[in-house]
Amino acid sequence: MTAPVTQRSLTLKGWGLLLLLALIWGGSFTANHAALVQMPVASVVAFRVTGAAIVLWAYIAIARLPVPKTWAFARSALVLGVFNNVVPFSLIVWGQTHIASGLAGILNAATALFSVLLAAALFPDERLGPRRLVGVILGLAGVAVVIGPDALRHFDLTSLGQLAILGAGLSYAGAAAFGRQALHGIRPEVGAAAMLTASALIMTPTALILGGLPPLPQGQTLAALLYLALIASAFAYRLFYTILQQAGAGNLGLVTLLITPFAILFGAVLFHETLPPQAFAGVALLTLGMVVLDGRPLRWLRHQFFA
Repeated sequence: MTAPVTQRSLTLKGWGLLLLLALIWGGSFTANHAALVQMPVASVVAFRVTGAAIVLWAYIAIARLPVPKTWAFARSALVLGVFNNVVPFSLIVWGQTHIASGLAGILNAATALFSVLLAAALFPDERLGPRRLVGVILGLAGVAVVIGPDALRHFDLTSLGQLAILGAGLSYAGAAAFGRQALHGIRPEVGAAAMLTASALIMTPTALILGGLPPLPQGQTLAALLYLALIASAFAYRLFYTILQQAGAGNLGLVTLLITPFAILFGAVLFHETLPPQAFAGVALLTLGMVVLDGRPLRWLRHQFFA
């Protein structure tokens, strides 16, 4: 499910697909907010992973894609299902019961920082050079500004909600590091479907045990659940790998920068959320950190003004 990092020029079509993916994933935070009005946390996650798995397996059957039938593949799918879906989805959805969807979108951007740190610790070819170290420090400073000192002085459910989103980012980073080797050579749609199936097998009984049969979703809640399963998971996974093939992993990393403004915008427009000034200051630092991590804007400026 992973590919070597290549740096290619983004075409107009590539930018369009990248913005579409950011819009979809930015909207997932708003969809979580809407679904939680009627559904408990575990049921929201269970519906999302189960619906997405069904759609992807249907696509695999129609496309007649090969599916490995080994215990190694099953074990990898289980590990990724836990750390790429069950843990982060549950933490994000639970966290959003205590914080605004826009704030969740901001803190989720820390996933990129955790991924860089974990990759540097585990893989010799992902060394943390001076530029990347500066980028990580700026990004972590942005996270600290977003959370603010009050979260430490007056630790409450809001503080815990913020930490839950950061915990989800750590889980995503761990899954990315594991998936880099575990599913090498396997069609990404197949890996995603297997991962989501493992997640569904965990979350469906968990939701029933914790909350029993959930109420029949209606109206806004049903629309939000369908969006999470069909658009933000099944379709987004397919779009993710289309961009990966066309634009390369280096360009795909830009989606992390683009999700945050969509999450803030949707939260403000649809649910009239307002964020404190410190959140926007933190976004600026986070963005600067990820720009430094990416390196291309700095190279462009050097070429334009110092060549």
